[in-house]
Amino acid sequence: MASRAPRLELVWPGKDQFLLVPKDSTGKPVWVERTHPAASEVRLTDVTGSFGEVDEANPYAGNLLFTGDSLDMLRGLCEVPEYRREYRGKVRLIYIDPPFNTGQTFSHYDDWMEHSTWLSFMRDRLLLAKELLTTDGSIWIHLDDAEVHRMRMLMDEVFGASNFIATVVWQKVYSPKASARHLSVDQDYILIYANNAEAWRPNDLPRTAGMDAAYTNPDNDPRGPWKAGDLVANKPYSLGRYPITTPSGRVVDGPPPGRYWRVSEDRLRELDDDNRIWWGKDGANVPALKRFLTDVRGRVPQTLWMFAEVGHSQTAKDEIKRLFAGQEPFSTPKPERLLERVIYLGSQPGDVVLDCFGGSGTTAAVAHKMRRRWVTSEILPETVERFTRPRLEMVVKGEDQGGISMDVGWTGGGGFRSVNVAPSMYEVTPHGVMLAEWATNGRFARAVAGQLGFEWAPDGLFAGSRGRMRLAVFDGAVGEEEVRHVVGRLSGKERVTIVAQVVLPGAEELLAQLSRGSRIKKAPRDLLTEATKRFKRRLSEGGAK
Repeated sequence: MASRAPRLELVWPGKDQFLLVPKDSTGKPVWVERTHPAASEVRLTDVTGSFGEVDEANPYAGNLLFTGDSLDMLRGLCEVPEYRREYRGKVRLIYIDPPFNTGQTFSHYDDWMEHSTWLSFMRDRLLLAKELLTTDGSIWIHLDDAEVHRMRMLMDEVFGASNFIATVVWQKVYSPKASARHLSVDQDYILIYANNAEAWRPNDLPRTAGMDAAYTNPDNDPRGPWKAGDLVANKPYSLGRYPITTPSGRVVDGPPPGRYWRVSEDRLRELDDDNRIWWGKDGANVPALKRFLTDVRGRVPQTLWMFAEVGHSQTAKDEIKRLFAGQEPFSTPKPERLLERVIYLGSQPGDVVLDCFGGSGTTAAVAHKMRRRWVTSEILPETVERFTRPRLEMVVKGEDQGGISMDVGWTGGGGFRSVNVAPSMYEVTPHGVMLAEWATNGRFARAVAGQLGFEWAPDGLFAGSRGRMRLAVFDGAVGEEEVRHVVGRLSGKERVTIVAQVVLPGAEELLAQLSRGSRIKKAPRDLLTEATKRFKRRLSEGGAK
């Protein structure tokens, strides 16, 4: 088979490694090998509560507020079967407002490590985000000009250059900055990529009153207001030129020299019989096509978004201060009207909207008010407790009447669940990777099920299932006695994956004899190997169509 043709890609130091932390105690990034547990672990998640009306039968399908790192949340949605069933390939719109890399997040702005750190940070998250999108879904990435050019190249690599849609320019300030050293920077950018550009279409914006003012109904047509359209063109669309007799009897030899009728003579007759041709009040004019208001599309979305339409940075800060008693803890919040525009163009009511950099919760709040389902995450527990969760609770109760609430008629309703991402179940020690002390009993089994993609379904000896494959998890050692016991509990054509911290001699050989197709995995070594394989598969599929 022919090898895959090479493609352009952006290369940076550390690209083949995993970014463990953006900066250590010295302010420098730390990369580790892809075999490190943090590079592929699927973290355990716990539903810690709910607010408002939620689906009691399915705790995974509703609106979800995660407290934890965006990477862990995205991995869970892609890998854990209970989440994967609801979200993988089913998210219609992703909007992310990631760290802009302007010196606020990383301390070495002009160092090459700065950009490498940011690119590694973003790529791991984008590879997962791509798996969550529907075929006709899209991802919108909000940036300033510090990294937008590098992000464009990274997005071409992950999503494919052919799936680039447009770059939106948002006028984020309402007046020039007199303190600017060189030029006043008045705009941010939003890169739009589709999962499949051939399948993705944005919604048209509502038409303005000014656009409709030209539509009238001088002949009282029951189909409503219309506007006369020219039937003359510069190119021969049909049979080109022919004489026309108007209702008043006047003969029109044809269109002006060098021009043509847009329709054939037979088609003109059909349109006239359907009262779609306007001859003027006295019936003597050159024919014009009646274009009804009900037949025209909405306003075509454009890439230049002015603050008068979607708000500006100060609008967003005022919204935050109104919600939180004058507090202004976020340096770059986004106004609700800006998110309303994004969500309106990229989704329909009932669709899933995802934002893995939740912050104050603007995306989730606006999606909720617009009757979309949403999933969001915020890494800082104190931000969730002080701002994100209280804001979303106010939305549910109908107490948030600012932002877009009045425009969309929001008075409250719905609900959401809070989900915490657990700490790592692995510890890196001088003696190798070990399981953390908390990873015992049911929690260890749950974590293993998520890591290996088994549906969590505790049933006596078994912890989960995947088709005809059952999962059995042992906190300690597994030997021949345990193998016989597990195999004896299988029925029909079932097979089993046994996971244990210690595998005693003879256990694997006996399992192969008693149950062909069953296997034993040693924790944590084999669990991490499986996850690393999935990452390599994502890399190979990035940008491929």
